[in-house]
Amino acid sequence: MRELWASLFRLDPLTAPAWPRAIRAAVALGLPVAIAALLGVPHLGYTAAVGSFAALYSGTLPARERAKAVPFIAVGLVIAAALGVAVGWSRPLTVLVLALVAIVAAVLVYGFSVGPPGVMFFVLVYGMFAHVRALSSEQAAIQSLLALVLGTLLTYVIAIAPLFEKRPDAPTRPLREILPRSRWDDAARLLLERTIIVAVVGSVAGLFIDPVRAYWIVAAGVTVVGISVVRTATVGRGVHRMVGTVVGAGVYLVLVLFPWEPLGIAVLLAVLQFGIELVIARNYALALILITPLVLVLTGAAAGQFGSVEIAGERIVDTIVGSVLAVAVTFVPLPALRGRRGARG
Repeated sequence: MRELWASLFRLDPLTAPAWPRAIRAAVALGLPVAIAALLGVPHLGYTAAVGSFAALYSGTLPARERAKAVPFIAVGLVIAAALGVAVGWSRPLTVLVLALVAIVAAVLVYGFSVGPPGVMFFVLVYGMFAHVRALSSEQAAIQSLLALVLGTLLTYVIAIAPLFEKRPDAPTRPLREILPRSRWDDAARLLLERTIIVAVVGSVAGLFIDPVRAYWIVAAGVTVVGISVVRTATVGRGVHRMVGTVVGAGVYLVLVLFPWEPLGIAVLLAVLQFGIELVIARNYALALILITPLVLVLTGAAAGQFGSVEIAGERIVDTIVGSVLAVAVTFVPLPALRGRRGARG
């Protein structure tokens, strides 16, 4: 417990400079919002900015390798969003497909060793676009989906921007080495089994709490449970997420006290994203203090609910439910866990 408490206030050392990927992520998030604001369609800028989440994957890879990996992430996010638009008109169907999206995303993420941030953004993007569809017409939701496609294309250009600089050619691994197929050892299978339980139970819990918010519960749960097979690591991740979310919700409540124009929101999102990338590998709770207001601003603005005070409290409840569920799952005896114990014996 002393180590867990200390970890909330400790900055771990970086293994590589974070500012290059922080700049890319900030530009990819803020630029589409700014462009849409200047064009007079700010609501489409917020959904286009969701495409920037693709840049958060493979961020530490060389540009030539990112050029190979990012398109697959981007396509996955667009498919998740399209499914959200397709079923968002029905709350029960939205929750059912939510569990399927989380499970399929987990199979692909663990099956091809995608790495952080893992399953979370596929769930988040699906839920966000299902919410947009629930609150708007089919035509408006499709327009938002097309904006996302444009946002992912812009993100891809930003992700590979260093390729346009004149530099000596460096060895580039083939895609099968960048995203290698998993051997599905006990650790990978255990992460998948735990994620499936969180996806199913979290979706069912969402039916009772609020089907519209179910994706927040699942997103929090899969993020916590997918970091490590070690229970103490999962518990630590869950505590960091709950503490960071509570403080981050407070930051959001302060931010919405001020009047924000679309261009100001673009700058705010870019600044938050830049800060997140600088600290996320050093202190997860500190990163959540920035991630929470960023996601609340972005998803709220996309759904026309920017400035809502209620959603801050809802996110705290959803995060606690998802995090507690993720920790509880680590106590469930699963086939892969028995395999690990048998191998040690």
